[in-house]
Amino acid sequence: MSKTSPAAFLRQVKQEISKITWPTRKEAFQMTIVVMVMCLVLAVFFFVTDRISAALIKFILGIGA
Repeated sequence: MSKTSPAAFLRQVKQEISKITWPTRKEAFQMTIVVMVMCLVLAVFFFVTDRISAALIKFILGIGA
């Protein structure tokens, strides 16, 4: 493995950073909304799944009224 000088390393970093395409403000906002909606959907799904499984376990084991 060859060693890279600090100057060469910084040049390579600059080249790699120039290849990045950053999202526009609108795209970033849209993706944020998508992530929030998916988090909400998954939270509701896991809440309902938890409640159903708890009820089934209580029914099977005869715990509670």
